[in-house]
Amino acid sequence: MQTANTISNEPDNWLEVIKPQTHVFDFKLKDIWRYRDLLTLLVRRDFIATYKQTILGPIWFFLQPVLTTIMFALVFGRIAGIPTDGIPMILFYLSGLTLWTYFSECLNKTATVLKDNSEIFGKVYFPRIVMPLSIIVSNLLKLSIQLVLFLIIWTYYLIVGKNIHPNACILLLPFLILLMGGLGLGFGMIITSLTTKYRDLVFLLTFGVQLLMYATPVIYPLSNIHNATLHFLISANPMTSIIETFRYAFLGKGSMEVLGLAYSFGFMVVVLVFGMMIFNKVEKSFMDTV
Repeated sequence: MQTANTISNEPDNWLEVIKPQTHVFDFKLKDIWRYRDLLTLLVRRDFIATYKQTILGPIWFFLQPVLTTIMFALVFGRIAGIPTDGIPMILFYLSGLTLWTYFSECLNKTATVLKDNSEIFGKVYFPRIVMPLSIIVSNLLKLSIQLVLFLIIWTYYLIVGKNIHPNACILLLPFLILLMGGLGLGFGMIITSLTTKYRDLVFLLTFGVQLLMYATPVIYPLSNIHNATLHFLISANPMTSIIETFRYAFLGKGSMEVLGLAYSFGFMVVVLVFGMMIFNKVEKSFMDTV
């Protein structure tokens, strides 16, 4: 017969450990790695389900940015007459839209992840952070496709000798993508944590993201902003230095400032850590309010 001491000295072989409380700084990074297969399945689901029952299917990944770019070129380039720093309008608008679309979709979809997946969360346990991470990764696949489109058009203009001058800053592209993904994830987790109680934020989000695009040099170059106060406010947007650096790297126009990128990186780290903290706190009880 085993004694109590013998039983207590046996090694722990439990697959799951249920704890009554967790700290807000416990981000469960090890659990994310353990559930990497689930992350892969969620990414595949998001990527395939988006255009599964459409006629054109994945062609929409190319059509959407092309049609939007043409519309911007007509409205802002031809009608409004907004300058593009001597860059061909198609390239100028497509460069901004490609990056902005990735950031905005990461933010919009992550911002409703708790509400949209409440039925799944109520039935089975897995690290909740896996769900918003899957959105970031699936949008990364879409960004890769749209970057290919941009590079095809960019190569054409490069061959025909248009006024574009790429440089070694192209190597910063992975860093820029990291910044955008971190910003979208951080802001998204903050908003989705608040929408469990305040549903009005969902309606404000779509409107707010549209306004934020006009506070980012997507449809105009930062060099065209001559008012000092307005220039400072637009530069305070962490997405500004990302888009400006991308244009400078591939097109030779715009600006690449180390301090600007450092600011965006610091901003991203603060927002991401704060977002994970509040998400970690809310996920414990959001099923009672969602």
